[in-house]
Amino acid sequence: MKRVLIFIVLLVANILIYAQQKGPNISWDATTYNFGDVKEEGGKVSHKFIFTNTGSEPVVINNVRPSCGCTTLDYTKAPVPPGGKGFVTAAFDPRRRVGKNSKSVTVTTNTTPSTTILRFTVNVLPKPRTLEDDYPRVMGELRLKTNHLALMKIKDNDIKEGKLDIVNTQDHDLTIGFKNVPPYIQIEAVPSTLKPKQKGQIRVKYDAHKKGDYGFLLDRIPVSINGNTNNNRYSISISATIVEDFSKLTPQQLAKAPKIEFEQKTFNFDTITRGEIINHVFKFKNTGKSDLIIRKTKASCGCTIVEAPETVIKPGKKGELKVRFNSAGKRNRQNKSITVITNSPSMSQVVLRITGFVKEPNTGNQK
Repeated sequence: MKRVLIFIVLLVANILIYAQQKGPNISWDATTYNFGDVKEEGGKVSHKFIFTNTGSEPVVINNVRPSCGCTTLDYTKAPVPPGGKGFVTAAFDPRRRVGKNSKSVTVTTNTTPSTTILRFTVNVLPKPRTLEDDYPRVMGELRLKTNHLALMKIKDNDIKEGKLDIVNTQDHDLTIGFKNVPPYIQIEAVPSTLKPKQKGQIRVKYDAHKKGDYGFLLDRIPVSINGNTNNNRYSISISATIVEDFSKLTPQQLAKAPKIEFEQKTFNFDTITRGEIINHVFKFKNTGKSDLIIRKTKASCGCTIVEAPETVIKPGKKGELKVRFNSAGKRNRQNKSITVITNSPSMSQVVLRITGFVKEPNTGNQK
């Protein structure tokens, strides 16, 4: 009886196997692969995943999709006959992929089930850094980490210092100088002459009091290298946001300070036709106890003009900012800002906005 049962089980198993293999059937040698350690600068690595058609009809690969743009693929395009072999090759580019990576490839065929996930792992070792990597900005024969010095916020009575790292990668000396330097900026290269492969710094001192301005400011300083300015194409930019220093005001002075309050900070002109001009007046009031001074207004776009008829507003009095938006050359959704800088300690900077939609003019023939 036991032998009969074993025979029946084997018979059923053989029937099931035959049923499964009837039609196309795919069997992979392996569905995972580990590349191990590869060098970032070593170029692409690839692996070929092999399969066998163990069914009774040809296997067709309908689609192969990688999980990452860093992976390129090749595969058997022709139908694979029963007993034949096919492949899917995954090639991985290690550039800018430092560290451990785990990627997959989704293969869709005419088999049941129709989808197979192939996976591979790789550990990318970083390439040795060079001076060119550490100093990517090129200025003639000089290299810099960056040519922009962001000094961030500076109080209007402060001096702030900053530096830019530089290096000479040439086989001869480089003498660095600067032209058209404004009086509120001190700038020098240390050392002023760089020997071959020598590193140095461009050091800057920014005097906000001498600048006498407020808000975000940007200066471009021409750089000369061995006396060559290359028509002023060599320059570094220095940015700063100058804010008024209210930190030394006493509680009594703060209580008597000016205060600006706008009736509205956003104006929506709804929909206009390109070329139309929108005029709007932002109204405000000095609710403080001393004179309110409009120190500066600045629009985010040359298409927007701001005018302050009065820049000194007495306590309890109202003021206006007249704004003119020209929609010429504009299209679709518009969002323009106006920054208002005042001597109000509680709100020294206010951002107003003009928004709306600019539609195309109707150029069709009207009957």
